Amino acid sequence: MRQSSQREHISYVPQLSNATLAGTVTQSTFTLEQPRGQFSHPSISDFDAIWLVVAHGNATQNFTAPRSTEETPVPADFPQRGYYLTLMANRALYAGSQPSTQLQVLRVGNDTRCSPRTRGCNHPLPGPGPYRVKFLVMSDRGPVAETQWSSETRLQQAQALQAAPGPQSAGTVVITAVLSILLALVLTALLALLVYTCYDTCQSTPISGPGEPVGVRRYNTHHMFSPPAVGGS
Repeated sequence: MRQSSQREHISYVPQLSNATLAGTVTQSTFTLEQPRGQFSHPSISDFDAIWLVVAHGNATQNFTAPRSTEETPVPADFPQRGYYLTLMANRALYAGSQPSTQLQVLRVGNDTRCSPRTRGCNHPLPGPGPYRVKFLVMSDRGPVAETQWSSETRLQQAQALQAAPGPQSAGTVVITAVLSILLALVLTALLALLVYTCYDTCQSTPISGPGEPVGVRRYNTHHMFSPPAVGGS
């Protein structure tokens, strides 16, 4: 029966992937080489869980391995503890006999669908870091073996768009001034054309004033004509 105090130390340092893979380090993930053939020690069973420990660069000294799977820290514990466990596997998945033609990497922080409170969730990393990782082997009795800590990994940061530094050249200043003058002249010409068109239209339309007399021709129809009176005797 193995005790947690008899933890095996494996002289393996996790490394970033050196494959020609786009996005080895992004704003929320980084990619590791798989630890092929590193867990063949007799003290490690095929049924033991192999976890990846993700920690802040300054939290490795405070790391305490959980005594059981139920105590495994999750990504939601990261702000308080400074570390969590993810990407659980077993040594059959990290066997050294896998063909080299297959992609042998682990992408940390690649699962956007799992809850950060779920054990083993590979949640996106919350900031630029730096981060350090190591592999921890656990049985149902507690920690069995562990690798060394990796070197620090910093994630990419979004770059804000900035104006080109330095003063403008004399040619640029002259071109800007000429274009400004031409634009002002065009706007002035358009305004003058608009005023002239409006003035010309208003002058060519006669409008009768209220005081002007208006002649009305009298017209009588034939059935309204009265014949002259005829004098009687």
